[in-house]
Amino acid sequence: MSETALPKDDVQPALDASDETVKSPEPRRGNGLVILAMLLGAAGVAAGGWGIWQVRSLQANNQQQLGQLQALNDQAQSLKLNEQRLTARLEQLPPVDELEDRRRLVIQLQGDQQRLNQRLETVLGASRKDWRLAEAEHLLRLASLRLSALQDVSSAQALVQGADEILREQNDPGSFAAREQIAKSLAALRSTEQPDRTGLFLQLGALRDQVVELSELAPEFHERDSLSSLTAEGDGASRWAQWWDQISRYIRIDFNADKNIRPLLAGQSLTQVRLALSLALEQAQWAALNGQAPVYTQALTEARDVLKGSFNQDNPQSKVILEQVAELSKQPVTVITPDLATTLSTVQAYLERRNVSAQDSVKPAASTTPGTSP
Repeated sequence: MSETALPKDDVQPALDASDETVKSPEPRRGNGLVILAMLLGAAGVAAGGWGIWQVRSLQANNQQQLGQLQALNDQAQSLKLNEQRLTARLEQLPPVDELEDRRRLVIQLQGDQQRLNQRLETVLGASRKDWRLAEAEHLLRLASLRLSALQDVSSAQALVQGADEILREQNDPGSFAAREQIAKSLAALRSTEQPDRTGLFLQLGALRDQVVELSELAPEFHERDSLSSLTAEGDGASRWAQWWDQISRYIRIDFNADKNIRPLLAGQSLTQVRLALSLALEQAQWAALNGQAPVYTQALTEARDVLKGSFNQDNPQSKVILEQVAELSKQPVTVITPDLATTLSTVQAYLERRNVSAQDSVKPAASTTPGTSP
């Protein structure tokens, strides 16, 4: 027993320790109160912040409402001004009786204007028809002039076709005779062959370009055997040969006269012949464009004479040009055109009959019109 018993000094610290363990819960209770106080403080701060936010939002709403109220006041002011203006205008308006009289006058004026428009359309419609018929007559005159002056069949055909279309637009039974005559003229124009004057002009121009390159071949003399008897061996023979070579530069003797050898064209003579040939071809071009058959034939005849008389027939260039000139001389440049005088007189007679009938229809209308001062 005595060995297990604790000493007295050891028992006292143990008692002190037990007392401390019993007193330890008091600090824990203090910490909980502090945490609770902190939570309450945070909740208070949050509540204060929320309150401040609510106050600011209320202030913003109040300002917005004030702005809207100001805008409504401005609108009310503008409406009030508009009402005043409308009131002033209503005061300026005439009374109801006067407005009714004005309305009746406007209706009467509209009716008069409609009747005037109808009369104006009638007059202008007749004027347009007259203008178109006058245009048809003018087209026929132009077609006749083109045929007589230039023999231009295609242009005359287009002009006569335009006149026929104008008469067809009128839809007038009285124009039957005129349209019949125009149809006959169109058939005659379509059966007439138009010569290719443009093609002839271009071909003659190509020949003029070839004339610049023409040149004559110089005749050569190779027969010198007949003079061999005049030359012999020795000093006299050599002197005679030198003398003969010197003389042959100026004089040439042809012992074969049956050959057709022409003199050489050189220098300005050749230039003059080329110019004469070019002018003849240019004259033929003018005659081809203007349909002058006698001038065309004469110009090509002159060109052929120049080629035959001034250039060597063995030259290939002059030979080809001569063949082309002979071929072009066979091409026609004129054509027998139909006469449009009958067609023009028929259309003119139709226009005169139409004008007489229009005048007769206007006279009764003028007599039935209410009396007006002259």
